[in-house]
Amino acid sequence: MSAADTTTPAKVPPPRQAPPPPADDPPRVKRPSGGPSAPWLLLAPCLLILALVMGYPLARLVTLSFQKFGQSQLWGFQPAESVGFDNFAKVLGDGEFWAVVVRTVLFAAGAVVFTMVIGMALALLLQRVSGWLKALINVVLVASWGMPVIVATTVFKWLFDSDYGVLNALLSKLPGVDMIGHNWFASGPEGLAVITLLVVWGAVPFVVITLSAGLTQVPKELEEAARLDGAGSWGVFRYVTLPVLKPIIVMLTTLSVIWDMGVFPQVFVMRNGHPEPEFQVLNTYSYDRAFVVNDYAQGSAIALITVLLLLGVVAVYMRQMLKIGEVE
Repeated sequence: MSAADTTTPAKVPPPRQAPPPPADDPPRVKRPSGGPSAPWLLLAPCLLILALVMGYPLARLVTLSFQKFGQSQLWGFQPAESVGFDNFAKVLGDGEFWAVVVRTVLFAAGAVVFTMVIGMALALLLQRVSGWLKALINVVLVASWGMPVIVATTVFKWLFDSDYGVLNALLSKLPGVDMIGHNWFASGPEGLAVITLLVVWGAVPFVVITLSAGLTQVPKELEEAARLDGAGSWGVFRYVTLPVLKPIIVMLTTLSVIWDMGVFPQVFVMRNGHPEPEFQVLNTYSYDRAFVVNDYAQGSAIALITVLLLLGVVAVYMRQMLKIGEVE
């Protein structure tokens, strides 16, 4: 045996592997050109239209509320005079104005409560009916929602007419009830109840459709878990459904308050263009002072106070939405 056969062969080290190539940089999102001014340029047409449609009338309203402006100034016989806060002092010192404010607040509160309660009940009912009945109810809701306010008011005038009203005839068929010839507008509370019913009838479809869409977002797992824990229908609604729907309910309530405090055509048309003092709300009262009494400055002051009241409602809405955002 030779020395070459007995010699242990030297171990060859394994070849070094080349380091992996560096990973490619993630693709960068290309930002739109134009800089920070691009969004404002895109919004410029919309902002211009809003400024023309809403900005100028609001600025004119503010200007008139600080002036003496009647028919003489309207026709150019006398120049408009600045009177400072005199118009607001007269309005705020008038007992009739505060009676109108209280009536408007009570009217809006009643309409909003009935709208939200009836809308929520119908929205919950729609979740438990068959498909064809649900589609039929939705068609009826959309049809009533799309009916013009003037047409709906005319229909309600016919329903509650003292001589030819359908409602009086139907109620008179009940045992011991005689409503033939009953005038629903002989007193302010009854007449405002009829107008409230008209406003609720026109507002309920929007609330029902919106709440129905919100109910589809309630997790079924949470409802089943609540039922397994022993919660009844009211418990599931209170502790599961309501918290999920809270942002929608806050939004709908705020919009309803704004719409119902701004009611004008329902009252104006229902009372044939001349609302009696017990039927006056803020919008009709402002119109009456401006175009019946021909005191445009005082009418503008009342309208501006109404805007400030509605801004207070919007401020409460924004605060509630911010609280909801913080909780989420």
